Amino acid sequence: MREIDYTNYFWQDHNVRLRAIKEEDWEGCYISDFDTPARILLECAVELPPTQSGAKKFVEQNANFSSTNGRIMFTIENLNGESIGGINLNSIDERNGTFSIGIVIDKEYRGKGYGTSAMNILLKYAFLERRLHKFNDYVLEGNEGSARMMRKLGCVQEGVRREVAYVNGKYLDYILFGLTKDEFIEKRSEGSN
Repeated sequence: MREIDYTNYFWQDHNVRLRAIKEEDWEGCYISDFDTPARILLECAVELPPTQSGAKKFVEQNANFSSTNGRIMFTIENLNGESIGGINLNSIDERNGTFSIGIVIDKEYRGKGYGTSAMNILLKYAFLERRLHKFNDYVLEGNEGSARMMRKLGCVQEGVRREVAYVNGKYLDYILFGLTKDEFIEKRSEGSN
């Protein structure tokens, strides 16, 4: 296959590239499922031990944007083409223009700005291509990295849902964040100055 010129590719920035999940991504999914602390922050629960067949089934159900559960699933790559995590657009409410995003960055790639970059790409798509109006999300209490990322993206902390997740013998809060299309555009214009 010819080499791809990514110069004007919508789905990348200076840090990351988003692409469809491929069948061969199952191994990365399987390995990342052993990061229990990250999985708890993502799923708000302790999951059963990962299985290779479970990882293969997940990839099979979501490869090439084939998901039937309303999620648009992507693999996040660094610009060297290494898979470093996943991101998805979900909870899309076309009538009210609201949506959410789920993201996970593999342990060895966290804290390098990859998550913020991937979020910005997907927010740009949701707001400027899908014409959605409001991003709503929550961070599980104690997930300081994701809370920092939300603030960096310009999200406003809108509240706290107290003691709604039971994890490891404790009830934890959801910290609620939101971002409107206008706030996103304003934040982007500040960054270009």
